[in-house]
Amino acid sequence: MITIAIANQKGGVGKTTTAINIATAMAATGWKTLLMDLDPQGNASTGMGIDSQSRGRSSYDILVDQLPLAECIQPTSIPGLDLVPATVDLSGAEVELVSVEDRTSRLSTALDGHKGHDICFIDCPPSLGLLTLNALGAADTLLVPLQCEFFALEGLSQLLLTVERVQQRFNPDLGIVGIVLTMFDRRNRLTDQVADDVRDCLGQLVFESVIPRNVRLSEAPSHGLPALVYDHACPGSRAYIALARELIGRLPEQRKAA
Repeated sequence: MITIAIANQKGGVGKTTTAINIATAMAATGWKTLLMDLDPQGNASTGMGIDSQSRGRSSYDILVDQLPLAECIQPTSIPGLDLVPATVDLSGAEVELVSVEDRTSRLSTALDGHKGHDICFIDCPPSLGLLTLNALGAADTLLVPLQCEFFALEGLSQLLLTVERVQQRFNPDLGIVGIVLTMFDRRNRLTDQVADDVRDCLGQLVFESVIPRNVRLSEAPSHGLPALVYDHACPGSRAYIALARELIGRLPEQRKAA
């Protein structure tokens, strides 16, 4: 199973929207997909139509109680897409894990050897705490949503430094599969300027596909549906389908036939 963490410590950059829709797009192309909600807010779970009363066992139980991954997976309404939900209990996990010796490797241990899915996306919280460190320690690679605004560039540099530290201390094989520009508005000159700066700095690491500002992307979670199901023809959905194609092209050759 390929494991991809979707992370950026800055909030409001489209992490959860990206996690939900890229996972849906991958499932639609035939990949057996697992989406893990590691954010205490549980927005990915809500966006997949799993309300708080229906979540049962969650990513908290994996990290804190070390329950087997298989016991915490729930099916979704999307064929080929399963979910490990998050509950509010996860907000206390960082405190509970502080004194635990293997606190940064619990998720890696849980995912190790799992063969029920081809690919796993981990929706990380907007911070660089223990939850995100667990995700980066468990991941094969990192996908970074980056909002097209100036402050997002500062946050990106901090995230890249964190990735270096994780590579040095916990996960030397962690890579970055790409950076996806989100909330792109061609009417805004600053958007184009930020996009150009990111591409000049990071080159081919930046995906060609960009995610536009799109009201249908914002509406879909309130219906408990990915945008690709809520309105598959809207610009946001088409952008995530294009991103999924591009992502598949960047994955290791031996895994593409999964």
